[in-house]
Amino acid sequence: MTRPYLLLTPGPLTTSTTVKEAMLRDWCTWDKDYNGLVQSIRTRLVHLATSSPEPYTAVLMQGSGTFSVESVIGTVVPRDGKLLVLTNGAYGNRIAQMAAVYGITTSVLDFGETDCVTAGAVEERLQEEPDITHVAMVHCETTTGMLNPLADVSKVVKRYNKICIVDAMSSFGGIPIDVSELGIDFLISSANKCIQGVPGFGFVIARTEALLACEGQARSLSLDLYDQWQVMEKGGGKWRFTSPTHVVRAFDQALVELEVEGGIQARYERYKANQHLLAEGMEQLGFCALLPKELHSPIITSFYYPLSESFTFEALYEKLKAAGFVIYPGKISTADTFRIGNIGEIYKADIVKLLQVINDELFW
Repeated sequence: MTRPYLLLTPGPLTTSTTVKEAMLRDWCTWDKDYNGLVQSIRTRLVHLATSSPEPYTAVLMQGSGTFSVESVIGTVVPRDGKLLVLTNGAYGNRIAQMAAVYGITTSVLDFGETDCVTAGAVEERLQEEPDITHVAMVHCETTTGMLNPLADVSKVVKRYNKICIVDAMSSFGGIPIDVSELGIDFLISSANKCIQGVPGFGFVIARTEALLACEGQARSLSLDLYDQWQVMEKGGGKWRFTSPTHVVRAFDQALVELEVEGGIQARYERYKANQHLLAEGMEQLGFCALLPKELHSPIITSFYYPLSESFTFEALYEKLKAAGFVIYPGKISTADTFRIGNIGEIYKADIVKLLQVINDELFW
């Protein structure tokens, strides 16, 4: 199966031929075998998320990852609750925007676009505003490639007995996370990220006790996380509304391939090796990374434009696309940058080829 280019993005990303082949048949949404597959996926997701799975459950939600994030924000925070949102990029800001749309009382702790979240600042805000009931943060902020200190922050959040919500959209499946050890109540990710499936649904790993407390709180019908969970529980894997059957089948195959690779730790090592090779190679070619190395994630890396009047991102993009690679434009407001991801069905040989193409195209 041919493909026009490799997606060097944080998702959608390049998938295996076998994941694509899983979508070549049509499936009934109400068939018992299909519903059983949904139940299997839910169980496997919980076991990927923690070595202590008993207190947790998984809910699948149609739509992009943002739909699943909004389902959590709109369902989990009660009308008399107060949400603290930790932001250092576009996706943290998006959570704050969701809360504003729903009229949720919100406190925003902004760290800027190039500094990571710090546990000390979070603790200070929780002391200043004891009426905060929920805290939401992004683990890997792909605006820049920043990896925020999840363990440090979650420890503070739980010390103050707040509900911990984590957008792990671009990290779950590619970076080891144990929701039970970290005290995470709701972790959100998507089919088309580090599990290496295709777009179409997101999922929430939820502490069951915390989810049970959300009955009747949802501000949306279609994004009612509690009701979606109840239907899946009582219906043995049924969805409330039409499910993305082809995407679910592809995701099942992607989970199989994750296990064959050696699980999350093995995938993390591959992603990390890809990123190190990319960052070091780009540095040798004269490109400067936006963030210091200690803040890099193994997911995506931002680079400054080179200091040349003849450089344009559009020209670089088109030359790389013609050579079989697609990269991302920058997303921050304070500097001219572009981003290169290294997750998905991407290996060291692909990064080596990319660097060679960039080296050959250094026309500026």
